Amino acid sequence: MRILGFVFFVCMLALPVFGQAPRLLITTDIGGDPDDQQSLVRLMVYSGEFEIEGLISSASGVPGELKQAVIRPYLIEEIIHGYQMVYPNLLKHDPNYPEPGYLLSVVKKGNPLRGWAYVGNGHNTEGSDWIIKMVDKKDKQPLNICIFGGQTDLAQALWNVKNYRSQKEYAQFIAKIRIYDINDQDHIFGNIFKEHPSLFYVLAKAPDGKDKREGAYRGIYLGGDESLTSMAWIGQNVLENHGPLGKLYPIKTWTAPNPHGVMKEGDTPSWFFFLVNGLNVADHPEYGGWGGRFLKSGPGYYNDAVDSLPNVKSARATVFRWRNDFQRDWSARMDWCVGEYSKCNHPPVVLVNQSSGKEMLILTAKAGKLINFDAGGSTDPDGNRLSYEWMVYPDDNHLTGKLEMKTDKGKASVKMPEMKKGESINLLLKVTDDGKPQLTSYKRIILNPK
Repeated sequence: MRILGFVFFVCMLALPVFGQAPRLLITTDIGGDPDDQQSLVRLMVYSGEFEIEGLISSASGVPGELKQAVIRPYLIEEIIHGYQMVYPNLLKHDPNYPEPGYLLSVVKKGNPLRGWAYVGNGHNTEGSDWIIKMVDKKDKQPLNICIFGGQTDLAQALWNVKNYRSQKEYAQFIAKIRIYDINDQDHIFGNIFKEHPSLFYVLAKAPDGKDKREGAYRGIYLGGDESLTSMAWIGQNVLENHGPLGKLYPIKTWTAPNPHGVMKEGDTPSWFFFLVNGLNVADHPEYGGWGGRFLKSGPGYYNDAVDSLPNVKSARATVFRWRNDFQRDWSARMDWCVGEYSKCNHPPVVLVNQSSGKEMLILTAKAGKLINFDAGGSTDPDGNRLSYEWMVYPDDNHLTGKLEMKTDKGKASVKMPEMKKGESINLLLKVTDDGKPQLTSYKRIILNPK
């Protein structure tokens, strides 16, 4: 924490979200619906934004989809080999891209069988053992676990620690994990939560009794401008003239009621959630971002929240409202696979007052104080012109007082309203360049009452 200055007796604090790239471990049911392969192809061009510590091949497909109980880790390896072909060019744009050999070394085999009946004595797997090993690493950062498919290997790891370690050691282990689960695919979330109620657990899933397609994570391909998921868009921005990695992107999956039947990527929101981009804050699922927005349900886990946009109110809107931004960002990164730095676009770097980069800016002020913001020092690595959009997200309609905000391009002023203890305002700045494709960076500002 460092003091940046004072504006009308307002203390401005800049808190880094992470001291290093977030740690990421994925379990994937790759080998059924090809949307897992789609999500991993996209992940490869974002791999420099994470410390990827595990790619575990869990039971392939959803329950009942395949005639046999299998795992297919070779499909993960195939995608990494495609990444290997474009890796030298990606390094021209970001030196943090991991070596392909390293990524191959963290591909692990999970349990081809799924469900609570396969958790307990005698059900250890290479995947469950690897989860334990990664959580046990001496690293102050939490391990972020994305569950594309089944949770059985995670449940086995948790079972081992709970049954073979002290209560103190178990509690320390649990405290080092954050989980984003797509749809409770193995149908054992209830068992996991009953056994481990203190887990940080985001369950992205439509409420019981509702249409399953209403789940927040399905906003990656449902709702909003679905033309950005079409064959025309995927062909131009991924498949054609973007190297061997893009050619590995499957082009046929089940996306109804999306009419295109091409891009699904139902698992991408899980790792989007942990991506540090100035918008997402993994410690606060209620803030919302590319991976959706979630509210605490009961003592320890989070369920889908709902966003309201013109003519729509849904959980899916918490994801698809950002589709223009995340599709353009992906398009640019696919360009990086084949293009020189000078020929490609790169995201703007946001500077608000004296706070730069992707960390949050946290402010504390008394009611009635005027706070001025200036983002005019923001820069673009490619020399593109920048435009600015200030917004409140999530839109807080429960403040004690009315929020007064004025904006003028890269400047904004906010008069602090009356707020009760526990209330806060999320002010969000979007900075977009005029490159091709246009890229957006974010700055989240938290306003707290003094």
